[in-house]
Amino acid sequence: MELQNKATALWSNFLNVRMPQIRTFHMTWFAFFSCFFAWFGIAPLMAVVRDELQLTKDQIGWAIIGSVSITIFARLFIGWLCDRIGPRKAYTWLLILGAFPVMGIGLSWNFESFLFFRVLIGGIGASFVITQYHTSVMFAPNVVGQANATSAGWGNLGGGVTQFVMPLLFSVFVIGFGFSEAVGWRLSMVVVGVIIFLIGIAYYFLTQDAPDGNFDDLRAKGLMEEKKKVTGNYMHALKDPRVWVLFVIYGACFGIELTVNNVAALYFADYFDLSLIAAGFVAASFGLMNLFARTLGGIFGDNFGALWGLRGRSFWLFICLLFEGCALMVFSQMQVLFLALPALIVFSLFTQMSEGATYSVVPFINKKALGAVAGVVGAGGNAGAVLAGFLFKNMIDWSQAFLILGIVVTCASFLAFFVRFSTRQEDEERANFAAANINTLRAKAERANAALEEGLQAIARTKTTQHPAS
Repeated sequence: MELQNKATALWSNFLNVRMPQIRTFHMTWFAFFSCFFAWFGIAPLMAVVRDELQLTKDQIGWAIIGSVSITIFARLFIGWLCDRIGPRKAYTWLLILGAFPVMGIGLSWNFESFLFFRVLIGGIGASFVITQYHTSVMFAPNVVGQANATSAGWGNLGGGVTQFVMPLLFSVFVIGFGFSEAVGWRLSMVVVGVIIFLIGIAYYFLTQDAPDGNFDDLRAKGLMEEKKKVTGNYMHALKDPRVWVLFVIYGACFGIELTVNNVAALYFADYFDLSLIAAGFVAASFGLMNLFARTLGGIFGDNFGALWGLRGRSFWLFICLLFEGCALMVFSQMQVLFLALPALIVFSLFTQMSEGATYSVVPFINKKALGAVAGVVGAGGNAGAVLAGFLFKNMIDWSQAFLILGIVVTCASFLAFFVRFSTRQEDEERANFAAANINTLRAKAERANAALEEGLQAIARTKTTQHPAS
C-alpha cells in the first residue's frame, strides 16, 4: 500500500514550509547536517587530541575505523525502525540519545576511553537512513531522486563545514577565553552535543511521518500495513541481490567520503605541512562540494530515468562511479598543494554525485520495505569506510592508500550494470513518473490561473477607483 499525496515538485515550492513535505525536507536535511557535523567534529581537532593523549598512528587508525563501524549496525536497525514507528520518532530519539556520547568524548583521558566514545558517536551516522527514508515517502517519483540527493548532500555538507568551524570554535575557547588546549577541544564537543539535543526536540514538533499524517494515525485508518508485517518485508528485501550490489556500490562512494572526512585534515597537515586551521579549510573543500554535487547526481538520475526508465538511473550511477575512481587515482599522485586541491575537488564532485545517483535508484527497489533497502545500502557506505580505514591504519604511505582505493572504486563501478528491473516494474514506474509530471503541470496551471484571476481583480479594482459610479 503506497502512501498518497507525495509532493511532485521541490524547487517551485522550496520556501512553502506550510506544506508538510517541504517543511519535513528542510528539517531532515538540517538534522542530518547537524549529525554529520557532530559525527566528524573531532576529526579536524585530531592533531591536538593526538598530542595530548599521545596517540600512535595505529591508534588513530583504530579511531577512524571505530567512528564508522557501529554505524553499520545502527543503519541496519534504523531502517527497520523507520518502517515500524516512523521517521519522526526515530530521528527524535537518535538525536537526543546521540547527543550524550558527543558531549561525553570530552571525558576521555586515554586511548581506550577516547575510542569508546568515538565508537558511540558513530551511531548518529544512522541519521542518513532516516533522512533518505523521510524524503522518499514525501516526494513523488519524478523528483524523489533530487529530493533525496539534496537532503543528503546538504546534510553531508556538515562534514565539510565542521573541518573549519571546529578549529575556529576551538580557537575561541583557547585564545578568546584562555582555556588550555586540553579543555578547549572538550568544550567544543560539548557545544555540538547540546545543539543536536535541541534539534531532536524540534524535529518531533515540526515534522510528520508522511504527507497525510503520522504512521500511527494512518495505520489506525487502515491506510498503512500493520507493524507486524514490517519484519517480513524486511527479510524479503534482504533476499534481493540488487540490495547487496547497491550495498557494495555505496561503500565505494559514501564509504570513501567518510574515510576522507576522517583523514583529510591530518593528510594535508602531515603531507603538505599546513597548520591546523589551514589544513581544516583545505579539507573542508571536499565536504563543501555537497552543497550542489550530490543534488546534481540526483537531478541527472531523475533525468536519465525520464529518458530511459529505471535502467537509465543505473547507467548514470555507473558513469559517476567510474569517474570517481579515476579522479581518486589522480588525486593520490598529487604532491604539491596547488595540484592536489583541484584534484581533490574533482574527486569530491564525482564521489557525491555517485551518492546522489545511488539514492535515485534506492526508492524503486522495494517500496514495501523502503526502510530495509535504505538501511542496508546506507550500511554499505560504512562497511566501505571500515575496510578503507584498515589501509590508513597500516604503515603504508597514505597516498598509496588513496591509489588503491581509486582502483577499487573503478572496478566497483561496473556492478551498476547488475542493478536491473523487470519489464513490469519499468512500465509501472513510467506510468507513475508520467502521473507525477501531469500533477506538476496541473499544479502550475492552477497557480497561473490563480495569479491571472488575482491580476484581473486588481485591474478591476483600479478601474473602479479611477471611475467611481456617479
